[in-house]
Amino acid sequence: MEKLTLVVAFLLLASLIQPLTAQSGCPGVRKDTWPELLGVPAKLARETIQKENPRLTNVVNVLNGSPVTQDFRCDRVRLLVNVLDFVVQMPRIG
Repeated sequence: MEKLTLVVAFLLLASLIQPLTAQSGCPGVRKDTWPELLGVPAKLARETIQKENPRLTNVVNVLNGSPVTQDFRCDRVRLLVNVLDFVVQMPRIG
């Protein structure tokens, strides 16, 4: 039973690490998430994302909980913000 617990724990940890090391599926984009921008003002987040990758031309604020389209775009990052304009979810390409 203890070995099974260790195997399950290892698989869970491995599933968390793999996305951190994976490259983006968009050509020319090395980074597709910005966990370090969680909780920062949206303006600073937008500037940081565009400075790191000028190909991301469509960085938009979206009020958290608002409906959005499900299409995937390699030039778009949605900044999910609260009413005070702070990022409340990890920004990602899409």
